[in-house]
Amino acid sequence: MNEKKREEGDGNGEKSMRGDLEERAKGDIEALVDFLKALNDSNGRITDWNCNLVTPCFSWSHVTCRNGNVISLSLASNGFSGTLSPSITKLKYLASLDLQNNGLTGVLPDYLANMTHLQNLNLADNYFSGPIPISWGQLSNLKHLILRGNNISGYIPDSIANITGIAELDISSNDLTGRIPMQLFSVPTFNFTGTSLTCGSSLDQPCVSNSSIPALQVSTNKSKFEAIVTSASCAAFILLLVGAIFTYRYHQVNKLEHDVFVDVEGEDDCKFSFGQLRRFSWREIQLATNNFSENNIIGQGGFGKVYRGVLSDNTKVAVKRLTDYYSPGGEAAFLREVELISVAFHRNLLRLIGFCTTASERILVYPFMKNLSVAYRLRDLKPGEKGLDWTTRKCVAFGAAHGLAYLHEHCNPKIIHRDLKAANILLDDEFEAVLGDFGLAKSVDTKLTHVTTQVRGTMGHIAPEYLSTGKSSEKTDVFGYGITLLELVTGQRAIDFSRLEEEEDVLLLDHIKKLQRENRLHDIVDRNLDTYDHKEVETIIQVALLCTQASPEDRPMMAQVVEMLQGVGLAERWAEWEQLEQVRTEEFSLYSHKFAWAEEFTHDQEAIQLSKAR
Repeated sequence: MNEKKREEGDGNGEKSMRGDLEERAKGDIEALVDFLKALNDSNGRITDWNCNLVTPCFSWSHVTCRNGNVISLSLASNGFSGTLSPSITKLKYLASLDLQNNGLTGVLPDYLANMTHLQNLNLADNYFSGPIPISWGQLSNLKHLILRGNNISGYIPDSIANITGIAELDISSNDLTGRIPMQLFSVPTFNFTGTSLTCGSSLDQPCVSNSSIPALQVSTNKSKFEAIVTSASCAAFILLLVGAIFTYRYHQVNKLEHDVFVDVEGEDDCKFSFGQLRRFSWREIQLATNNFSENNIIGQGGFGKVYRGVLSDNTKVAVKRLTDYYSPGGEAAFLREVELISVAFHRNLLRLIGFCTTASERILVYPFMKNLSVAYRLRDLKPGEKGLDWTTRKCVAFGAAHGLAYLHEHCNPKIIHRDLKAANILLDDEFEAVLGDFGLAKSVDTKLTHVTTQVRGTMGHIAPEYLSTGKSSEKTDVFGYGITLLELVTGQRAIDFSRLEEEEDVLLLDHIKKLQRENRLHDIVDRNLDTYDHKEVETIIQVALLCTQASPEDRPMMAQVVEMLQGVGLAERWAEWEQLEQVRTEEFSLYSHKFAWAEEFTHDQEAIQLSKAR
């Protein structure tokens, strides 16, 4: 009897649970329908939100669920012109809300503070106004807060600064005023440009975009520090906080070179043709990678891991899985990479085979390069694996130059790669150089002389003008190429903190310039090279130093670089460089001498005063 009652009780419990799930799904549907109505989808973009269905989790576009709960809404760039409805708060488990690049209006609502599971809130590039609600400080799980490009006014509430887990804060291009709370300088990624905010006190300079230093990402062995600093005073303050100060000398100016990844917020990048690219099913990708087995990982880029895979026809491929799909810019990077690679054809550029998209996954499929990257062959070899001899390194230098020259001179619109380094140069079966990772590339209108972007790039490879102004051009690629040449010759990284122990320059460029001035060619060349041509090494170092000059106007175009690698026009340009470098060195020495003399004079004055008659 008791057993029968227990079975009946269990049955009633299951019915009750099922009823709760159905009731919750019904509530989610009602909340989403009300939410969409308030957004004012006048363009009719969202057509499959059918309120007659049992749940929104299986067929509704832009909706991601987990365990029957709506956890993500990705509604960027849909032409909405309405407002945010309080019904959104009924989605109790919502972790990501992306409404960037619409035409939404109204004040930032207090009631979003009730969404305690929210981790990613992206309301960028709308017309929201009013202050940032103090109550948002209750969003203890918030990691990404993107409010860029609105009409938000007032100050930054201390409650926002006190959210301990926040990893990204972008409030640039708003009407904000007042002080930036000191706690925010410890946030891994932040952007205050285009506001009237001050750094630390009312005496500091406002964060004006024209004087901003767009992004610094300092990479160490186990951690990364990425920041967008907004004035010289902010930069100094932040660098003191993190305890990482790098001096980069360019014609009496201290510069910072850092490992930074650059991302551009483009227009509607969805409007392009996929041409002959193959669209893979999710199942095909799963089978090819053995369900993304950890054993098949061959690399990791800015937006995801890369897996070794084998298609059903035994074709070996490299599968790039963009895992951070909640991140603002993840989708843009995917579309940009597909678009750019699909229209650029050259023997020294990586060919895209196809792609795969689902509601929550974006995949790129490339040919598999069994010799991996130049960086791997220079620094990460396993015992018994073959390194790069001098002939191969020289061929890589030529191949990369030809690939970049094609992007700059023969693509219409031209393409700036913006993250050229040894790790992004792959090696095919014949060790031919192939430029990869166009996820950070940028199409450039030929009528424009530069493109202004938010900087994110690779430390040590970023051109100084790009770092200080956000303006990129072909010459930023030339600078990165020059640093890559130094990697090829030395086998070293662009930044190496271990040189601090030897009281040497951390930056590879400064280190090489010092050795070059002292005519220590044998100390420049990679010790793993048994044989090399001294004249060819000298040529590549000269080209590298010409490519890495402080002023972009002084750097050659990539077509000229190709010629100089062959010896055409190099002698003349090198003679000019040596003259300029001598002047720079003398000016810097004079400046340093004056500074040292001033310090000595101060101490002497003190000594005189202590020694005078009593």
